[in-house]
Amino acid sequence: MAETGGASAYGAALAGVGFDFYKFVRQPQTIVRVLSWVFALVVFACITTEGYVNPSSSAEAKCIFNQNDSACQYAVGIGVIAFLACVAFLVMDVYVPFMSNAQDRKYAVMADLGFSGVWTFLWFVCFCLLASQWSRTHDVRAIPEDAARATIAFSFFSIATWGILTYFALGRFRRGMDDVSIPTYTDPAPEIHTPYPATYAPTTYTPTTYTYPSNVPESQKQPPFTSNLPPQSDTSYLPPKY
Repeated sequence: MAETGGASAYGAALAGVGFDFYKFVRQPQTIVRVLSWVFALVVFACITTEGYVNPSSSAEAKCIFNQNDSACQYAVGIGVIAFLACVAFLVMDVYVPFMSNAQDRKYAVMADLGFSGVWTFLWFVCFCLLASQWSRTHDVRAIPEDAARATIAFSFFSIATWGILTYFALGRFRRGMDDVSIPTYTDPAPEIHTPYPATYAPTTYTPTTYTYPSNVPESQKQPPFTSNLPPQSDTSYLPPKY
């Protein structure tokens, strides 16, 4: 969910703003993640406690879903990993606002997006597998039917919650990519009123004047410009004689 009322990056407030526990608890993302945690707990708890029974034809405990142990093992594995992942991502959601590096936030959101998307698909597979095996289970005399139905129902609910988490993570990733921009240099606006800045005002050049002493006789004064060229003769050019 996007932060409102301030700058943010990847759906979380910038570092240094502080952590608001009550605001964090009321976020839709936190609520849905807690629900996913509860649903995963119900799935693997139902199977580990009541998912195996001793059929009349065998002394060995079998899975209540058509005696298919692979179905129970798959559901338990998916549920346990989802349970631990919800705890880990809740901790990460608390820690993300304290990340000062936007690249670290990007990796955290990408991990959330990837894991949520994969687990949405795996919960869908789990629901289809359990529902299919339960429809093929004919002898239900010694089977706790409520536990079986609860496992199938909460597997279906997990598809919805993990799909919503995927949607939230995708929204955070897109907002983060839109917020990241490369700073560019722009020339300052030209000054309209003054042709030059105050620190670079041009200075006027004052030429130096030279004066002669008044007590020097006129005969000793030199003219301002003298020509040192030799006098030109009026003789015309004569070719050399050979």
